[in-house]
Amino acid sequence: MTAKDLKNALLQEAVQGKLVPQIASEGNARDLLEEIRKEKLSHGLDLRLEASLAINAKSGKRKSKKETALAGSNPCDITEDEIPFDIPESWCWCRLGELGNFVRGSGIKRDETTNTGLPCVRYGEMYTTYKIKFSKTKSFTSKDVFEKCHKIHTNDILMALTGENKWDIALAATYEGTEEIAMGGDLCKFTPINCNSLFLVYLINSPYGIEYKRNTSTGDIIVHTSTTKLGNLLIPLPPLAEQRRIVAAIEKFMPLIEEYGKKETQLKAINEKIGTLTKKAILQEAVQGKIVPQIAAEGNARDLLEEIRKEKLSHGLDFANAKSGKKKSKKETALAGSNPCDITEDEIPFDIPENWCWCRLSELCNLYTGDSINETEKKLKYTNVKEGWFYIGTKDVNFDQTINYDNGIKIPFEKDNFRIAPKNTVLMCIEGGSAGRKIAFTNQDVCFGNKLCCFNSYKNEIEKFIFYFLQSTLFTDAFKDNINGIIGGVSINNLKGMLFPLPPLSEQKRIVAAIEKMLPLCEKLGE
Repeated sequence: MTAKDLKNALLQEAVQGKLVPQIASEGNARDLLEEIRKEKLSHGLDLRLEASLAINAKSGKRKSKKETALAGSNPCDITEDEIPFDIPESWCWCRLGELGNFVRGSGIKRDETTNTGLPCVRYGEMYTTYKIKFSKTKSFTSKDVFEKCHKIHTNDILMALTGENKWDIALAATYEGTEEIAMGGDLCKFTPINCNSLFLVYLINSPYGIEYKRNTSTGDIIVHTSTTKLGNLLIPLPPLAEQRRIVAAIEKFMPLIEEYGKKETQLKAINEKIGTLTKKAILQEAVQGKIVPQIAAEGNARDLLEEIRKEKLSHGLDFANAKSGKKKSKKETALAGSNPCDITEDEIPFDIPENWCWCRLSELCNLYTGDSINETEKKLKYTNVKEGWFYIGTKDVNFDQTINYDNGIKIPFEKDNFRIAPKNTVLMCIEGGSAGRKIAFTNQDVCFGNKLCCFNSYKNEIEKFIFYFLQSTLFTDAFKDNINGIIGGVSINNLKGMLFPLPPLSEQKRIVAAIEKMLPLCEKLGE
């Protein structure tokens, strides 16, 4: 169970009356609710809350035993169907608006806040700064702005009426300081009468409270709620003394849950690191020929390399570098037979099996970048094209090696001047902050951007081994060593010259199968 699960379970137990035992001498919540109503009447407040609550018309029907237990002569009628769970007999159901009154804030612009002056709160700070309770403010404002605003006082509960998602809307915090605070727009304060503010905060922020706010808020990108909706939140109300005991119990357990959460975060980081290191180790073992045994009957990589060269020549491709004319050493001779891309002994980073050979990426792949499209062209020509190739930009290649194909941009099939990354080829970002870190394997033909490089292998069967090689330490270290420029990137020519340890084709397939069996286990280590 996660720390979040523990916290939610604790708060849910609290609001259902299961966290502390009930004590008969503490009275019952119906008497407390009647006291609150009398207190509100003495201040001239309308019990029916017609200005802030949606009141149900009385049906005239006789209430059931369960309905009678809800809130005595509750002016905000609560039907039996509304009740989400059972509560202790000494508790009663009511609505939040019956327990106090709401006041909405007024606007305090960002440029009206200062580092010194009179204290104020803006609505965005409810999501970033103030959690559960606070006694000092982060922001301040001038006397002129301060005097125009509604004020927050000790034990008031603050909630934001606007947010970015429905799960966080109207998160509550109570003010425990003594100074008056100016309240900005899109905020409301709730001033409870004869109730424990912290108990109400924990209830509003409980899974029960969050579910209600989520279901009653509106909007998606910008989410809104209102004091009317918040005032209608059903409250399972305990006697005041029990409210205090519940808060004390919550605050006894919360530090333990927070400590558990820190350990959980540390453990997750360790697991992720172990998973990453294990994956690196597996890939490094794979490209060194240590992950599966060699089988003599599978032949050798020099013959495979020769096949690839002949295939290239048959298509009129000649990628051979000029020969140096020097006599090769015994080790160099073993690198790639009559390798036209000369590899010196000093370049070789480690030993490989005898039936493998060293070559360069240019001998195995056609490497090329894609085509850039500016935002104007995308909108005018290529957005919402029905038939065509998907256009993949750097942002569409994710760090988890997936590709977002359906991004609303397609290149019409008749546009044959765009470079294509065929199905089952590798796309890698080679420029910018994501260079060498974003890599993916295509599952269809796509057009792609100029910061992405396609590794289009000359022999189809070797593309998966290339994909995993590009994630190995051998390649990533060489890639980092070749990054240059202000933006940071690696040129195609430098990529072409990077070394590649080539196994026989059958062994490649066995290596890929072994990798794909082990990598999911690495991912589980990171969970």
